[in-house]
Order: sequence, then C-alpha cells, then structure tokens
Amino acid sequence: MPEQSGDEQEQNPSSGIDARTDAGTETGTDAATDPSAPAAPHRRRRRWRILRWVALGLGVVLVGASVTVWLGYRKLNHNIHTDTTTVRLLGPPAQRPTVAPVAYNAENILIIGSDSRDGANSAYGDPNGTARSDTTILLHLSKDRRSAVAMSIPRDAMVQIPACELADGSHTRAQFAQFNWAFEFGGTACTIRTLENLTRIRIDHFMVVDFNGFKNMVNAVGGVQVCLSKPVNDPNAHLILPAGRQTINGDQALGFVRARETLGDGSDTERMGRQQQFLSSLTQKVESNGVLFNPTKLYPLLDAATSAITVDPGLNTVSKLYDLATSLKNLPSDKLVLLTAPREPYVYDSNRDQFQQPQASELFARIRNDEPVQVSGTASASASPSTAAAGDATTKTVSTPSPTTPGPTFSGRTANQDICASS
Repeated sequence: MPEQSGDEQEQNPSSGIDARTDAGTETGTDAATDPSAPAAPHRRRRRWRILRWVALGLGVVLVGASVTVWLGYRKLNHNIHTDTTTVRLLGPPAQRPTVAPVAYNAENILIIGSDSRDGANSAYGDPNGTARSDTTILLHLSKDRRSAVAMSIPRDAMVQIPACELADGSHTRAQFAQFNWAFEFGGTACTIRTLENLTRIRIDHFMVVDFNGFKNMVNAVGGVQVCLSKPVNDPNAHLILPAGRQTINGDQALGFVRARETLGDGSDTERMGRQQQFLSSLTQKVESNGVLFNPTKLYPLLDAATSAITVDPGLNTVSKLYDLATSLKNLPSDKLVLLTAPREPYVYDSNRDQFQQPQASELFARIRNDEPVQVSGTASASASPSTAAAGDATTKTVSTPSPTTPGPTFSGRTANQDICASS
C-alpha cells in the first residue's frame, strides 16, 4: 500500500480505529472497493435500533413489575378491615390506664379470635349464634423489641365487665360474668375496657382474626407441625388425627386449636396451652421456611393474613404492619414467651375460672412496667420441629432472663421449644 502523505496522515490520525476498519471486513477491506461490505451508517443505525428495542423491552418489564407490585400492594391494603368505631367508643386517653414512663415505646396489642359463624365460618357452628371471643391474647412487645410476651386470657374467667357503649349509642349493663361475654355483648371496645380495668395495662392496638382467615394463613405456609400424645377423633371439631408429630393443614389446625372435649383434659386452660404450642410451631415454620424473604411464599401469607383481620387505624395498611414486623427483626424465638394468665377454678363454680392471686397481679405488673417475664416448663433446648425427637425432652427453665430483676417464674413456654416436648 502506498505511503500516506503528511497531509493525509493529519487528516487520518492513527487512533487505532479508522473509517476503513469500522466499515470494512476483518481483513481491513475497504468498503468503497468491496460492494459486499455493509456501509458504516447502516451498521450504526442497526445497532441503535437494537439498543432501542432492548431499552424498550426493559422499560416494559420494569413498568409491568411496578404495576404488579402496586396492584398487589393495593389489594393487600384493600383486604384489611379498619374498625374506627372501637377507637371512638374507648373514649379519650384520660379515661384509660396511663403508661408508666419505663414502658414508653413498648406496645400492647390485643389479638381476639372471633368465633362468629357468619358467612364462610358457618361450617364451624350455629350461623345464628352470637360472636364471642373464642381466643384472646395480649401481645406485649418490649420497648427495645428484643423480647415479647403473649399472654392468653381464659375465656371462662369470671370478671367484672363494665357498662359499655355500643355503636348505636345504647349501653350494656355492668355485670360480673365470664370474660368472653364482654365481646358477645359489647364487642371489641368492651373487651378492651374489661381487660384494661382488670390489668391496668394500656392497649395500644387491636386485631380481630376470623376462622376462615386463620385456615388460609396455615395453608399459605404449607401447613404447621403439631404433636399429639394420642389419636383424636372429634367430628364437632372436624378433626381426625393419629398420635405423634405431624403436619396439619388449615382445616385441621382450626380444629386443633379449638377442640376441648377430645383433646387433653377438656379444660379451657389445656386448650390455651395447645394454642400456644401451635403459635410457637407456626413461628418456627415461618422462620425456618424462608417465608419472610421469599416473595412467592410471603405474598400468599400476607394475602391470607390481611383478609382475616380487622384492626384499628394504627395498623390498617401493609406499610404499618410491615413497620411493626421489621421492628421485631432482632427478636429471637427464645425471647418470645407464651403463657396463660395464672388461673384457678372459680370458688363458686368449678366449670369457671378465676385469676390466681397474687401471681396474676404480679404478671400484669411486669407487663405493665415492661419487665422481663420468666417461664418454666418442659423444653427441648433449641430443638427444631423437623429434627427433634419426641422423647429427648428435659425439664428446664426457659426465659427472658434478667440477672438484676429475676422476679417470679410463671408456667409457660418459649417459641423455640420443640412441639413434642410438652405433649
């Protein structure tokens, strides 16, 4: 090839890529002399068309994903039922228990399992019956969110129920009756007022869960393990199960936590212990199965959970529930205590309960002051439901320990206990 002149060299500086290399073939063939080589402008236009189509495709995917997330978020928010009437009926804060300074930023959430037989719940009882609080749990979250206490309230405990205002402006009469009558006669507001009067614990939020939603939550996590010391056949509870460790679905779980006559000694106290066992097993399942970090598993659970609850305005959006959940990210399962408020047979009727004193008042005071609650029971160290054997249990104290304020020890369990250890 003839040597370029100085002028030509100045016009075509040696930058590593010249017009011929850009337009020609791998051998450097000049596009002007090879009609089979595509022109440089045509190739650049083709590259830009490809880039535009790729960008457009990515844009469509991102927009589609954003729309899907937004629609999902909107659906979950729409699922949640908000109860503003209860907040109004509870009245101003001055009429309710004050919060001790040491307990600022702690949270008390009242969880009520309604046994209403309306709609999809009619298969579980008389659809014409009135609703009662089949299960009532006070969930206390410590101010540092590193421990929690779930205290079951005996439904048959004889308590003083105050006169309560109803949504239509009428009032119920004050009466001495079993605890779950407060919900039947006066709804959520009357249940909260009754419990606050009894314990002097300020309730910050409430959550009412129905039967059908409970079933769906269990199914959404693929079932939950339970442990039975003997077989059970209870047509009324829709429950037929063999003895031993096993995974049950939503319908079976509902029968498991509600049955009385055919499981255990038939008492409400025993049933509450079974409910606590189930909650600890559910907690372990959610933690071990990667539900919280897997969108394909988490969304069905959130859909079932939000469809099942009626809450106060402080918990009525997914973002509010998410903020509450993420505040508990440092709460290990061995710091979640589950127990029943100390009770004993009612002195005038052994089929009813009364709170055992002074133990009940001591427990209420520890929750009220955000102090550690220590429990003792049959535990299997840190055994998981999938690996522990039913026969390796040892009796030991399981607790949220505090060397400086040991306090009394109550009968209960922690959420990390093996399910077969106390069966």
